[in-house]
Amino acid sequence: MSQRCANTWFTRSVLVFIGITACILACGRNQALAAPKDATVAAALIREFGSVQPKRWSETLPGVMRYLDYPPGEKKIALTLDACGSKNDGFDRDLIDFLTAEKIPASLFINARWIDKNPQLFMALSSNPLFDIQNHGRNHLPASVNGRSAYGLRGTATVGELVAEVETARFKIAGLTGIETTYYRSGTAYYDEVAVKVVQRLGQKIAGFSVLGDAGTTYSAAQIEQTLALVQANDIIIAHMNHPERQTAEGLIPALRKLRAAGFRFVTLREAPTRFDAPAGYRHLKRNPALDINRYPPGSAVHEHR
Repeated sequence: MSQRCANTWFTRSVLVFIGITACILACGRNQALAAPKDATVAAALIREFGSVQPKRWSETLPGVMRYLDYPPGEKKIALTLDACGSKNDGFDRDLIDFLTAEKIPASLFINARWIDKNPQLFMALSSNPLFDIQNHGRNHLPASVNGRSAYGLRGTATVGELVAEVETARFKIAGLTGIETTYYRSGTAYYDEVAVKVVQRLGQKIAGFSVLGDAGTTYSAAQIEQTLALVQANDIIIAHMNHPERQTAEGLIPALRKLRAAGFRFVTLREAPTRFDAPAGYRHLKRNPALDINRYPPGSAVHEHR
């Protein structure tokens, strides 16, 4: 890339970010709380990382917080629920009503598009002290700096686009509620290693997971129950709250009851210490979805040790 082309690309990236920031400020209800980071921060990130080519693409890169970090005897776990804002999604009221009635806290990763479609629901959720509101981006894009795709979704194509993806939703949440998000989860939860550094520099931790609770709402209720029967202390569970027509609530509700009866305590990511690597004593088990968990409990050899 010639110096002239590089300068032009850099300038355009900064202008795009500044334009997005101005739009957010114009529509935020609480502009003081929605005030963005200095535009020079975005410019510095674009200048530092804009020409760096990533080499890794994964849900489990270093820097992605996948576990809690408590002594295992405390039996603490975290439930995280995504609301992606896709064309056909909605609101799983049965699941949220259950969590509210049972006083089970959860971290809710909300996409800006979902907020736009469900403004009253969003404000109600954000005012509920059980729920920790976190950042799921503007357009639910994988976190890339070169447009790499995951599950058929194109990732952010540049550092500037990634910054806008993260910061637009952060500003929106802060402007509407006064809540500053502390964690970001990308669409599909995929990242390259350059994107991880950019997000961290924006002051957001990256929320991964150790238990794939509903596999993007594709699991049956029975599969969800079987999966959560393998939960251990310090696990972070990922599931969804935006597809009531699927079986997420049907599987999660009995599974969460069983976990609580087994002595597990639920915490939010905002309050919890987290880590990338598994804590001491953690057993790496991969659920075999073809098996009946009642016949083959978590300690059975048929579950793969990783």
